[in-house]
Amino acid sequence: MSIDLSQFFEVFFEESFEGLDTMEAELLNLVPGEEDLETINTIFRAAHSIKGGSGTFGFSSVADFTHVLETLLDQIRQGERELGTEHVNLLLKAVDCLRGLLAALQAEQDPDLTEADSLRMQFESVLGMKSDSQEGISQSENQKPDSNTYQIDFKPHHHLFKTGNEPLYMIGELQELGDLETTVFYDEVPDITDLSSDECFLHWRFFLNTNRDESAIKEVFEWVEDDSDITIELCGGVFTDDDQISISKNSSDNIPQAIETETSKPVVVATPTSVKSPSNPISPAASTNKKTVTTPESTSIRVGIDKVDSLINMVGELVITQAMLNQLSEQEITPATITSLQEGLAQLAHNTRDLQENVMRIRMLPINFVFSRFPRLVRDIAQKLNKQVELKLIGEQTELDKTVMEKISDPMVHLVRNSLDHGLETVEQRVLAGKDPVGTVTLNAFHQGGNIVIEIMDDGQGLNTQKIRSKAISNGLISADNSLSDDEINELIFMPGFSTMDKVSDLSGRGVGMDVVKRNIQSLNGSVEVTSAPGVGSTFTIRLPLTLAILDGQLVKVSQHTYIIPLISIVESLQIDIAKVSRVGKNLDVLRLRDEYIPILRLYDIFNHKNAIESLDKTLLVVVETDNQKVGLLVDDLLSQQQVVIKSLEANYHKVDGISGATILGDGRVSLIVDISGLIKLSGLKKPGSQELSLEPSVALEAL
Repeated sequence: MSIDLSQFFEVFFEESFEGLDTMEAELLNLVPGEEDLETINTIFRAAHSIKGGSGTFGFSSVADFTHVLETLLDQIRQGERELGTEHVNLLLKAVDCLRGLLAALQAEQDPDLTEADSLRMQFESVLGMKSDSQEGISQSENQKPDSNTYQIDFKPHHHLFKTGNEPLYMIGELQELGDLETTVFYDEVPDITDLSSDECFLHWRFFLNTNRDESAIKEVFEWVEDDSDITIELCGGVFTDDDQISISKNSSDNIPQAIETETSKPVVVATPTSVKSPSNPISPAASTNKKTVTTPESTSIRVGIDKVDSLINMVGELVITQAMLNQLSEQEITPATITSLQEGLAQLAHNTRDLQENVMRIRMLPINFVFSRFPRLVRDIAQKLNKQVELKLIGEQTELDKTVMEKISDPMVHLVRNSLDHGLETVEQRVLAGKDPVGTVTLNAFHQGGNIVIEIMDDGQGLNTQKIRSKAISNGLISADNSLSDDEINELIFMPGFSTMDKVSDLSGRGVGMDVVKRNIQSLNGSVEVTSAPGVGSTFTIRLPLTLAILDGQLVKVSQHTYIIPLISIVESLQIDIAKVSRVGKNLDVLRLRDEYIPILRLYDIFNHKNAIESLDKTLLVVVETDNQKVGLLVDDLLSQQQVVIKSLEANYHKVDGISGATILGDGRVSLIVDISGLIKLSGLKKPGSQELSLEPSVALEAL
């Protein structure tokens, strides 16, 4: 029976990507000329783990490439080479390359090795250049005057193969440390009838002559130290014994010979000069064409044990409540049992709500998972723009739903790039303005009510309001006689096709990006706004719901239908004072409310419902706000407030304008969730017989 290593692939890929994130973060912390040994060791261990895992699973392209960067790291941590900026840049490129290789393998595609081969040559070029102090050190394979010989006894536990480890690769790593002589013992190998192919019955003794210290040897076995008995001791010389069978290291046959089971003596086997990985386990049907491969979204999350314990406790409470209700169901119906039943149902509702909250907590992750990608981004762009930038991260442990986190990452990248390119001045400009030559970009996250607020702040030159207005007029986005406040003018940067850059670069100037940011954030039921002060800087503020799975909503009645309005959008609900209502144009009524004019949208008209209450003095108005715009929604009645589980309407029916999703109420009916932004857009487009309204909510309700 052979072990199917593919069952461990997903864990390997997740841990490898985490290792690359660690390497990148620590590389960004390195200061050339001020080597932090602990940081370098952390980077080395991450690379070593990726190399070992990829070798175990047969991903030879990753293992071979990682080996060469591991060699450079080892020289730096051993003090044989001084860390330079060029080394950090090269190692960061290697991290990107490894991400690409692993992403291709995870997608079951043959990785494109063009970049890996190019970087490998750069590493080999660096490794081939020795300083004057190193040129006198001999690198021959013969025993060196300052080398030592170690006796290493390696006895794996029988279950070693089941952990996905292979001694052959460890022997290969030992070979790279110096001259190696290997002895294999088979005294514990059982009769063939009791032999199992997924258990290890061999053990080894190695004699290694090397100029490396004991810690380098221990690192070879760090993956199996809990699954093996390992001893490492200094000894006087290389192992020799005339009674043992020795195979020459220069033999043309590098494959270990078969062991004669009749003899009880160990066999000395010279280690092959190179240990080949097994064939790539990726399906041979994978495409060999070059394709752009992106790292797949993570399909799993790591959960703290405290959250799991809390979940288990909640399930226990549910079981107890269920047992109580079952017992009551077997009793005679009396006023006392009815009272007990009501109490049990109330307890069940309480437990269900607690369980729901605990399940949602499992999906919550620190926003640091998003923030961690920006130090590298800021460093690279700052170098490209020849600017000095300091990145500050605040509120990194603020938790956010995993789905929201994955979708907010790209909009944040656009905003940070905008701050670096448009906002921050060059060093010369900052000095002339009397500022610190080092600009600052700050990412801040915090909870506010039922939302998470993310701020992207810079201390740059701020938005040029007059230039934005002039550009908007020249682009035909607004007319010259439009009277807009500074804040309203600044909001124009989110319009499609808008850019104030005079030249197009690979960072900006094409008029795309900011409108995509706003659209993507709105798709998450969020909002984005910008505030700016000339010479002081700009702040982009993103507001998002904590989760996309659960919604606190206000149930409203429109005709015979029930709709849900997100509580987060509601400003207030009120009865309409007819004296304060005015007609604008042919069909639009507005309500004067505390020096504001609120447009009144008739939901029954927009959603094409009949038999609704049309008289303004007999209905209720729900004032909602989105994108700094308030509107009033005319409804027949307000019902209860409750938390609802959001179901995708597109997955079960079609996309419906003005509707963001659906849910199932307690009585089994389907209720649609109102999309405020879409509703405002829909109300402005509504015309009799218009094609835009071909998929109406009333039709959706009937279909569902």
